[in-house]
Amino acid sequence: MKKYKRNQRIGALMKIFSEKPNYVFSYNYFSELFNAAKSTISEDVAIVKQLVCELEYGKVETISGASGGAVFIPIMGIKEKKDIVSELCLLFSQKNRILPGGFIYMTDIFNNPNIVTNIAKIISSEFSNIKIDYVITVETKGIPVSVMTAQKLNVPVAVIRRNNKVTEGSTVSINYVSGSSNNIQTMSLSRRSLKENSKVLIVDDFMKGGGTCKGMSDMMREFNAEVVGTAVVIETKTPEKKLVDSYMSLLVLNQISEREGIIEIEPNYKLLK
Repeated sequence: MKKYKRNQRIGALMKIFSEKPNYVFSYNYFSELFNAAKSTISEDVAIVKQLVCELEYGKVETISGASGGAVFIPIMGIKEKKDIVSELCLLFSQKNRILPGGFIYMTDIFNNPNIVTNIAKIISSEFSNIKIDYVITVETKGIPVSVMTAQKLNVPVAVIRRNNKVTEGSTVSINYVSGSSNNIQTMSLSRRSLKENSKVLIVDDFMKGGGTCKGMSDMMREFNAEVVGTAVVIETKTPEKKLVDSYMSLLVLNQISEREGIIEIEPNYKLLK
């Protein structure tokens, strides 16, 4: 079986860790893959651990013992967060995105894999130290961000639907009040989508009054699940008091002037401290 040089193993380790973050790889796996002793693999992982830390890519944690291994946890530095958030502000504030009625066209942004990956990097980084079993979202625009966030956290996604579907099997449905329009709406989730007593992270694309996120949180109680965090890409400045108390956002939408063609949006500066 072929032997690999250290620089080859280091390059391969970086690729393997980055493609499957938050996954524990055993030293046995690497030992068989590279045809190298566990002691050699341990030294390789130590080099990667230092490199990842110095480049502010995150951290590599090692697990000792006979069945020891290593896991890569992506954590973003402040500069990278600022760069991504600043780029998002420029994209969302383009005046040709204003739709009749004072809405913003954002489907193309949330369907762009590169942009969504960067958003997911920030969200997953913020919750990297919390045990999460599922990422929860509601259809539709929040799905791409949720899927990419779940990939980086190495957990599955559960999608709450607006309407029941026969293919979902037995479902749990609840009524909730929209925070922006005060209308009564319905959401449902298949019983098979989520195990009871799970710890979940709620992810959504946009928050105005917070009604949808509160509805998702209420839904989690039906599964005896614990909401350990809520993340949204954009929140509106008003109303200042949302229906959910604890959440993080990347951007704050201050105002939309359809007449003047202005979208005033800024970073959530609390995130960048």
